[in-house]
Amino acid sequence: MGPTLALAAAGLFGLSAPAAKILLGAMDPWLLAGSLYLASGVGLGAMLAVRMVCGGAREAPLRRADAPWLGGAVVTGGLIGPVLMMFGLMYTGAARGALLLNLEGVLTALLAWFVIREHFDARIALGMAAIGAGALLLAWDPNAGLGLDVGALLVAGAALAWAIDNNLTRRVSGGDPVQIAAIKGGVAGTINVLLAVAAGAAWPRAATIAGVAVVGLLGYGVSLVLFVQALRRLGTGRTSAYFSTAPFVGAVAGVLVLGESLTARLAAAGVLMGLGVWLYLTERHEHEHAHEALEHDHLHWHDEHHRHEHGAGAPPGEPHAHAHVHSPLRHRHSHYPDLHHRHGH
Repeated sequence: MGPTLALAAAGLFGLSAPAAKILLGAMDPWLLAGSLYLASGVGLGAMLAVRMVCGGAREAPLRRADAPWLGGAVVTGGLIGPVLMMFGLMYTGAARGALLLNLEGVLTALLAWFVIREHFDARIALGMAAIGAGALLLAWDPNAGLGLDVGALLVAGAALAWAIDNNLTRRVSGGDPVQIAAIKGGVAGTINVLLAVAAGAAWPRAATIAGVAVVGLLGYGVSLVLFVQALRRLGTGRTSAYFSTAPFVGAVAGVLVLGESLTARLAAAGVLMGLGVWLYLTERHEHEHAHEALEHDHLHWHDEHHRHEHGAGAPPGEPHAHAHVHSPLRHRHSHYPDLHHRHGH
């Protein structure tokens, strides 16, 4: 389930790069960045409203303690990242820009491994090295000597901003993913749109706005909801690895739809990145491990990790969300660093 969610998120986000490249021809890049996120916020807000009316499985609500983590994610991933990406796409092709976004997976994993101490092994490190080498090959400008071109640096900056965002979002991934994505899109999108208009950006035609609404809702909103759900199940590093397939989707779309050139450098970078993603996809991690006592709140089924008792006020049916306690447990099975497997090794 986790890999499927991450790959679906990757597919939607990967298609957003060439789509944004098309929209840049009719819209200011800063205004486009803000509008894409605002569209996702408005669309997901409408989904929340419909869900409240129609009912269904209740996700765990966000808490006051989540505010600093979500706020940081809004600033890095909602305000800074998309602006750098849109300006970067002005100076580089959609296929190259999409593949460069593989750096997001590398940087996300590095932060997860060395800052929050998420487990990794030699196979995973080799995969990330291959992806990083491919991104460096794409970013290098042979006509600029030792320099890197502006477009590549801007896209790399967007990747770093989103990498920080991913690790911050990990801290709130047990909460309602639609609510998380709606808040991020609504707040960040509104601020960037206001800043762009204040700077003199002109509004595009209605047809362009309609295109922005579709790309924003699917490529940034729904994609983020799926990404947060994958974070719960796979952890930050693994989710980012599966998500590294997004640039391949964007690159193929850039070549097939926009008619961009399939150069030898682009092909070589794709091979390196494909190797890295394959190493991740074929990883297996299994050992005996101990679960310490834990209390938290998230949407869950009564699987081997959720064999708790219910009080009189517990919601009926499954899946459901409520505060619950995990008793200490020791067992062995294949697993990822999800909400319940963030133990040491």
